[in-house]
Amino acid sequence: MSFQITVQPSGRQFSCDEGETILTAAIRAGVGLPYGCKNGACSSCKGKLLEGDISHGAHQEKALPVKEEQLGFALFCCATPHSDVTIEAREVAGIGEFPVRKMPTRVVKLDKVADDVIVLSLQLPANERLQYLAGQYVEFMLRDGKRRSYSMANAPYKDEYLTLHIRHMPGGLFTDQVFTTMKERDILRLEGPLGTFFLREDSDKPMVLLASGTGFAPIKALVEQCAHTGSQRPITLYWGGRRPQDLYMMALCEEWAATLPDFTFVPVISNAQPEDQWQGRNGFVHQAVIDDLPDLSAYQVYACGAPVVVESAQRDFVALCKLPAEEFYADSFTSEADLAS
Repeated sequence: MSFQITVQPSGRQFSCDEGETILTAAIRAGVGLPYGCKNGACSSCKGKLLEGDISHGAHQEKALPVKEEQLGFALFCCATPHSDVTIEAREVAGIGEFPVRKMPTRVVKLDKVADDVIVLSLQLPANERLQYLAGQYVEFMLRDGKRRSYSMANAPYKDEYLTLHIRHMPGGLFTDQVFTTMKERDILRLEGPLGTFFLREDSDKPMVLLASGTGFAPIKALVEQCAHTGSQRPITLYWGGRRPQDLYMMALCEEWAATLPDFTFVPVISNAQPEDQWQGRNGFVHQAVIDDLPDLSAYQVYACGAPVVVESAQRDFVALCKLPAEEFYADSFTSEADLAS
């Protein structure tokens, strides 16, 4: 049995199999519903149920509070229909441009760029190239049907290989493997491209790029995209970490600041120690943006990293800095620990 999903205000329609989530069916049909984590943690896919009957699978209370659900809001990544339904959602143009594919990939290189970060370089099958938009991610298909998501750290035009930035999460099913047993020439299986975090190139607004930790990976891809296309939009990159070593590619960012037009780099450290001899900005990275740019009404913001950073930035930029809510684009890096909290 399948049900018909109608998206308003566009009027787009697609079918959803029994037991399938609305988001999964939309991705399969090439319909651009916004989404991020796909597991009920980030609220990027939140919309409204206008007609029909759905039930929600497991999700975080902060992503869909009970009061919002009672008002008809839904998380489409974990909403399963039980009838034909009509939903209200803002569709993302261009998301269906490249098909989602499953493919094998070979590990080419593992570069340890920090004590807890490895740059993983992957080679796709001969004569194949994964088509994607800078900022999107892939999912690794692991044992027992489990999956782990990582953003591409290079623009689609950049480099021979697909590169990902992997931070070690002790006890993590995938990251323990990357940091201990994985070796060159190992074969992995992935699916992609996924996600609606990518550059909106139909705008000439200045951009704030906000990253924490390995949230720098898709931000790096966005910068490379802008450099490749010769974008003239002013860009300010704020990258935050607890200690200076967390900014594991700071030299690259300084190179961009020296060579790219209208590009500014602001590193921010929240927990510098005396031995770090840190001379730069201190505090929370999103607060540095507020201090520097109290009026964001004419900007676009692209934020990526730890959920607490993304959520704080979205809340405060809109409430305090007059950022239009629709001009905040984010990819929240949720771990298994985040999902359990």
